[in-house]
Amino acid sequence: MQVIGLCRFSYPALGGFQVMHDSVGDRSAYLYDPARMEERFRYFEAFTLPSLRAQTDPDFTFVIVVGDNLPVEDGNRLFDLVEDIPQVVIQEHAPGPHRDVMKEAINAVRQHDSATLQFRLDDDDAVGRDFVARLRQEGEKRADALKGNRHLAIDFRNGFIAAPGPEGIHAMSTARKFMTAGLAVAFEPRVRSTVMNYSHVKLGRFMSCFHVGGPPMYVRGHNRWNDSRQAEGVEPEDLSLLDAEGEALFQDRFGINADRVRENFTDG
Repeated sequence: MQVIGLCRFSYPALGGFQVMHDSVGDRSAYLYDPARMEERFRYFEAFTLPSLRAQTDPDFTFVIVVGDNLPVEDGNRLFDLVEDIPQVVIQEHAPGPHRDVMKEAINAVRQHDSATLQFRLDDDDAVGRDFVARLRQEGEKRADALKGNRHLAIDFRNGFIAAPGPEGIHAMSTARKFMTAGLAVAFEPRVRSTVMNYSHVKLGRFMSCFHVGGPPMYVRGHNRWNDSRQAEGVEPEDLSLLDAEGEALFQDRFGINADRVRENFTDG
């Protein structure tokens, strides 16, 4: 099965946001605010990229969608950051309807004659170093269930909500269902729908869902720019600074190095 991940890196979509804006210009101004972009890059470097580099199964494609109006300096920084990750494909798109553009982006890299496993990450999320391997294993285990059903969901329940900073990593464990960073959808060959066609909290209405336990499989970033405004009901004070044992776990499970986090978030 082909494995495809998608990340919207400050893409100014029409729709797809809970924070509304009156125009594409207003949305772009909000997304490309220098303070916001600096934080997005720091989270991306701290959480997302290390977990992609650490994957034990390198056979996957990770699509990063950006706006064709992304400031040049931000675009150059992004390209430099992912240059060493061959699985990354950066696509530039003009602002357009959110689901339509994401569908186009994923289908552009699909092998349509085979089943696909698709997942989505925000630019402050991370996945376990065996995420692709486990996802492929779980998908192949359920190949018979997929036949004739178009799609099914695979939901890794165990993970963390975390925030990096100059002190290190503040985190809390969680086992909630349908957290986007631990969720994937398998599609039959030639089905052009994508993981972005469905609200993650409503997947149970549209397809069979298989919930998977085991070791922590994702990190969901927590920050002041979260579009969801922390709909999970998590506040900063709910997160605790990781001790040495917790930092070792983040290094082992996600490739996230707490010392590099501290360095990355300490100005000067």
